[in-house]
Amino acid sequence: MARPPFFVTSLCTRQNVNSPIRNLSIAGTNGGVEGEVAAQNADRTSSVNHQSEQQSFAEIAKDVCKVIRARPRWEEILLSDFPTVNFTDPRFYTEVLKAQKNVMLSLRFHFWLSSQNGFLRDQFSDEVIFSGLVQAKAASAAKCFRQNMNFVPQPSCLEAYIQCLCENGLIEDALNVFTELRGVGHCPSLKIRNLALSESIRAGRTDIVWKLYEDMTESGVVADVDTIGHLIQAFCMESNFPEGHQLLRQALEAGNVPSSVAFNKMIYESCKNRDYFRLSSLLHSMIATNCSVDIFTYQHVIQGLCETRKMCEAFRIFNDLKNRGYAPDMVMYTTMINGLCKMKLVGDARKLWFEMIQKGFNPNEYTYNTLIHGYLTTNHLNEAESLYKEMCDKGYGETTVTYNTMIHGLCLYGRVGEAHNLFNKMAENGVAHDVVTYTSLIQGFCKNGKIAEGLQFLYELLKQGLQPSPASYTVLIEKLCEIGHVLEAKSLWNDMQDRGVKPAMSTYDSIILGLIKQGYVTEGLDWLSSMMKSRLKPRRKTFEELIYHLSQADKLDESLSILVYMLRLGHVVREKIFHSLVNKLCKDNSHHIEMQMGYIV
Repeated sequence: MARPPFFVTSLCTRQNVNSPIRNLSIAGTNGGVEGEVAAQNADRTSSVNHQSEQQSFAEIAKDVCKVIRARPRWEEILLSDFPTVNFTDPRFYTEVLKAQKNVMLSLRFHFWLSSQNGFLRDQFSDEVIFSGLVQAKAASAAKCFRQNMNFVPQPSCLEAYIQCLCENGLIEDALNVFTELRGVGHCPSLKIRNLALSESIRAGRTDIVWKLYEDMTESGVVADVDTIGHLIQAFCMESNFPEGHQLLRQALEAGNVPSSVAFNKMIYESCKNRDYFRLSSLLHSMIATNCSVDIFTYQHVIQGLCETRKMCEAFRIFNDLKNRGYAPDMVMYTTMINGLCKMKLVGDARKLWFEMIQKGFNPNEYTYNTLIHGYLTTNHLNEAESLYKEMCDKGYGETTVTYNTMIHGLCLYGRVGEAHNLFNKMAENGVAHDVVTYTSLIQGFCKNGKIAEGLQFLYELLKQGLQPSPASYTVLIEKLCEIGHVLEAKSLWNDMQDRGVKPAMSTYDSIILGLIKQGYVTEGLDWLSSMMKSRLKPRRKTFEELIYHLSQADKLDESLSILVYMLRLGHVVREKIFHSLVNKLCKDNSHHIEMQMGYIV
């Protein structure tokens, strides 16, 4: 028996749809007119049959999709649930893809169908799946599908794929697709190229930025103002500030104004490089070109100026911000207050404090600590204590930073007993001590002549497993050397070295002076030599003490050599050092006096 038409067997038996039989007539049997009418009837019947067939496919596809969505292991039961459906029919497969709203389930169906006998893939079905994955931003799945299926999408689809890859951080894969498109003679749009540049910058991949730009120039694509903005940012990320500024200047001269993002990046780099003349120029350029100067731009500028103690310029820009209708936020006020306190302009800082409160900003812990520290460093201890009490009443006092601020301030004024009480209170309230806490107490006790207590705090710091800072050792070594305990000072020095702590420059000076004081001039000279090899600059007092004691020990050649080195480093030599050397040389009747002193002068 002949096999019935496919669309009959492909329908689900539950639908109970009878297959229409097409009537055939032979032209000319009943005359020309009858034959023509019969042919027209046959065409209409065929069209109806096709519509009915497509409708049946669509209905069954919806049922299949319902099963796929509802049953976790639908692959195991799909054939048994639909025994009369020919899933490998491309027309039915297309209807399933249309009905299935979940691209990942469509992909799963595609892989299942690929395992069935008789299924033949085609470009159209592959592109439907691939495009769906791209639209769903499923970059990894789209990449895997393309590799496994080994097909080449249309160029327009690949452009969308580039965007999908970039937005998922797969920048290198996007770059490969650009190369692929160039190989087939397709030039991606400037919009897609700029998107790729933007995402490359976001990912920190300036190497890919330059490769993309090289591809643009070789393809004859003209960059627009967005492209220029991305390139400026890339220059800044590579710390190539001059090139970035030159490109910006050229763009502005040509009438192209990059986005505020590019300007802000340049401003940030200017702050970092402490190039505040250029920073001011950039800010004025933004204003002159009507580029959006937002609160974050001002924040960068003001913070940079405050950090370099350019408070007059910072104030001018801060006031300009308010005049332009911007409302400074909490961060801006705190930055200004902190900068003023560092400049010891506590009166101005206090004015801003009250202005901030009037604007509806309640001071937070950091703002309180900033002003308290300002009071402490300008001999306003009573005001600092009053503000500290206010802060504690508002519930901000029980933190390590807050305690450290007060402990450091009390130690500055020699009130180490009160500082120690706060230290103990921290433990009682469960607030952790850190290296700043211990270092403040070490410095405070040592400067008050209580070196044993300072050493005890250092040992406790180490016992707690904290990593000491150079400041944790410096004052101890200095005070030990002052009282003649050079061996103990050298022991602390060795401990620093063992723990990987880099000594402060003044630590060398303290040990050299301590050694000289104890009569170990030769060893002090060795330490000076070590400083020279490390390219450190000893203090003037260190040189003078060595010169004096070497000359007293009749080591005039060494004295003169150190004097020459001292002059080369730019130290100003006091007259009494010259007189001391001349007198010593005269007493020894050295015939080299005139030659040596002439060389030095």
